[in-house]
Amino acid sequence: MFFQILGAIAEFEHVLMSERTLDGLAAARARCRTGGQKPKLTPRQAKIAREMYEETGPDGRRLHTVEQIAAEFGVTRPTIYRHLAKLPVEPG
Repeated sequence: MFFQILGAIAEFEHVLMSERTLDGLAAARARCRTGGQKPKLTPRQAKIAREMYEETGPDGRRLHTVEQIAAEFGVTRPTIYRHLAKLPVEPG
């Protein structure tokens, strides 16, 4: 009987935590806040990174490596690759 009472209290506390979590998320949405980290690069920086990545020299080779672009913006190489994949390729 004692363990049933403890189980009922634990279940009640779990329901309360779930309700508080949902209330907190609803309040955050009302303040136009979404979860997750902010992007490491702004859209402008991502566009500049794309331009640097696509820039080629007279021999047809890229002028900037991804490592150099990442160092320029203070981020890692995977971050540059991730942002490059998101941007549409501009014709021209």
